[in-house]
Amino acid sequence: MKHIRWQLLIALVGVIFLSAVLGVLAFSTDMVELPDFGGTYIEGIAGKPNAINPLFSQYNDVDRDITALVFNGLTRADETGVIKPDLATRWTISPDGLVYTFDLRNDVRWQDGVRFTSDDVLYTVHTLQDPAYKGPPNLTSFWRTVAVTATDPTTVRFQLTQPYAPFLNYATIGILPAHLLKNVSAGDLLQNPFNRHPVGTGPFQVTDLTADTMTLDVNPRYYGPRPYLARIQLKFYPDYESIFAAFGRGEVEGISRILPDYISKARALNRLTLYNARLAGYSLVLLNLSRPQFQDKSVRQALLYAMDRQHLINDLLQGQALVASSPIEPGSWAYDPSVAQYPFDVDKANALLDAAGWKDTDGDGVRQKDQTQLAFTLITSDDPARVALVNEIAKEWAAVGVKATVQPVPASLLVQNVLRPRQFDAVLYDWRNLSSDPDQYDNWDRAQVPGAGNTLGQNYGGLNDSDISGTLEAARRESDPAKRAELYKQFQELFADRVPALLLYYPVYAYGVDNRVRGIQLAPMVNASDRFRNVAQWYVKTKRVASNITPEAPSPLPVLDEPTDTAPPAPTVPPPSAVPSTPSSPAPGATPSSPPTASSQCTNLSGTIKSPLMDATISGLTEIRGMASRPNMTYWKLEYRADGNGSYTQLYRSEQPVADGVLSLWSTKTVPNGVYWIQLTVVDNTGNYGSPCQVRVKIAN
Repeated sequence: MKHIRWQLLIALVGVIFLSAVLGVLAFSTDMVELPDFGGTYIEGIAGKPNAINPLFSQYNDVDRDITALVFNGLTRADETGVIKPDLATRWTISPDGLVYTFDLRNDVRWQDGVRFTSDDVLYTVHTLQDPAYKGPPNLTSFWRTVAVTATDPTTVRFQLTQPYAPFLNYATIGILPAHLLKNVSAGDLLQNPFNRHPVGTGPFQVTDLTADTMTLDVNPRYYGPRPYLARIQLKFYPDYESIFAAFGRGEVEGISRILPDYISKARALNRLTLYNARLAGYSLVLLNLSRPQFQDKSVRQALLYAMDRQHLINDLLQGQALVASSPIEPGSWAYDPSVAQYPFDVDKANALLDAAGWKDTDGDGVRQKDQTQLAFTLITSDDPARVALVNEIAKEWAAVGVKATVQPVPASLLVQNVLRPRQFDAVLYDWRNLSSDPDQYDNWDRAQVPGAGNTLGQNYGGLNDSDISGTLEAARRESDPAKRAELYKQFQELFADRVPALLLYYPVYAYGVDNRVRGIQLAPMVNASDRFRNVAQWYVKTKRVASNITPEAPSPLPVLDEPTDTAPPAPTVPPPSAVPSTPSSPAPGATPSSPPTASSQCTNLSGTIKSPLMDATISGLTEIRGMASRPNMTYWKLEYRADGNGSYTQLYRSEQPVADGVLSLWSTKTVPNGVYWIQLTVVDNTGNYGSPCQVRVKIAN
């Protein structure tokens, strides 16, 4: 009996000792929180689906959002507009620029399990070419000039009638499944039940659709990185006001878009995180260049100098825009950061007008020259926000002796009754839904002036400049990216010098999501559906692991049917790679540098923050500019933390190097006022990142 008691005592002591050891280890091991798989994200969307089909989604933003989750194209555009492979692994271009040959992935299956082949590409293109196709006319008019053939199940060949570099952007359109639609004619496709129950190749698949809600579950056959989220639910509301109310009731976790009028209301929602990104397109004042007042470039330059565009953005657009300097947006691979700027300068405007001979000789406040007043009509749509904007512009011009009479017209009549017949002096207009390709031919080439011989041209101002037209025409024929970039640099220099129109601002997209949903990154977007570009990295579930354990990246989901017979051919164009999911803290084993002194601005060779400067005071929507590049770079990330807080929050992450440009936009009104650190880290393919660049700023909203 005593022997048994001794055994029990020894066992008890052992348990106590082991518990003590495990407790010490637990306290001595740093734990980090990492993304985990599973969970549902619920977003409110204004509107309802009509045709969930990439060939028709251009007509409806809700359709466009859903097709971005369900379908893929042969190619995709990254955040800088560079075209990357998607359903294709690579492409080759013939020396004359007329033949594009695509090698298709052979590891792709449709969401119903059928293998993706060249037959699907042929069906999609033939539908676009069919005279009965009921989609956007510009799509069918382009694709009818392209001959498409398939040499085998994984090779497709496109023959163009003339060299056309933007062709790769057209190849981003989603591909349809031939095995389900081969007996559906182009004329009947728009009304086909497929558009309510689509089958694609994307990361999520539609599993349920009611009048008010759509459910999309993760696609178990998806060939790309496995998404962390298991499900996305989209709830349909009549307008954005209704979505705000739904967020307050806890019905949704995301607000699909926050318009400028709702920004202040959104900032008052404590659980809501705001994300901002520049949206493709720009607003401008189009000038009818046939009017005598606008034929002298000095006048056009003066009008631009006389506008306080930052004031317009801050006070009339709630900060939801960026001053525009080029028709090609910042962030595009073709953007020239050295393009001439036109800051607000009343003295400069007055000097230009005086030198051009426009003077107020009779004291009525309006300049004149050769008996002609510097006066004209400024047209806008009848939207109250637009009317307020042009009234403010007219007020600023009046300060330099220019009389602009504001004339609102119904928005439905603006293009057909004003712009296309060119019945205007000046018009406030927006170029929206531009493609990721920098081609500006349709808007500014002299062959695109609307008239009897051109019913689709969009050069509404009537620009007839042989230098600009020659540059644009050469750029769209040139397939070499470096040569194209040089041509677009010339175009931007010419545009900035000659000012054929008055560029105002680039719109900013605002997205609101509940704080518990993480991993969201917004980069410059062509349209709002690009907010789902990194949806595979979004997560709502987390797990805690020791900090010395390397986190696993999202991997492809298990294959549900037989594997492909052969490996995909080696690409000559680098394929998109999975972005590893890493914590915001420095990589394991590395020693972060000490924060720089207040008097220094970091000069790290691989990553440098050039603005804001050390100890700068910032507010509102702030551009963070700099350089992020190193040999064998895998990615770079931009983070921030409050002073005194040891952990960083990721602001943006990208695989694309930045030579000297905008790294990210930061909506500082989403955090409390105070002192913050911004950190830029550039990581190579071995996991090394050197010393992060750290800059201290003060937020004072």
